[in-house]
Amino acid sequence: MRFLISVIDDQTGGATPDEMAAIDAFNDRLVEEGHWVMAAGLADPSTATLIDNRGGAGISSDGPLVASREYVSGFWIIEAPSEQVALDLASEGSRHCNRRVELRALLGG
Repeated sequence: MRFLISVIDDQTGGATPDEMAAIDAFNDRLVEEGHWVMAAGLADPSTATLIDNRGGAGISSDGPLVASREYVSGFWIIEAPSEQVALDLASEGSRHCNRRVELRALLGG
């Protein structure tokens, strides 16, 4: 089963050097244990463009979908044999990146 772990941030400036070292160590563990699919950080929400082309409307606007103090600053996609293993990994990811995370199962894959 595949899962998305979204990193929830309310800070600016990104991770500290110590947080990045902890994230790198966690990433290495995910790879070593066969859980790694991919991970990435996301640009600041102010760089987002919202696009709505339903029905050919062709509407776009600058900025995120929702203006909020908290935003998704990065993510992991992991492979786990069960939801419990995914929960344990998400908890460890939260500790390593020093941020709240949200765990969600990916559908159909």
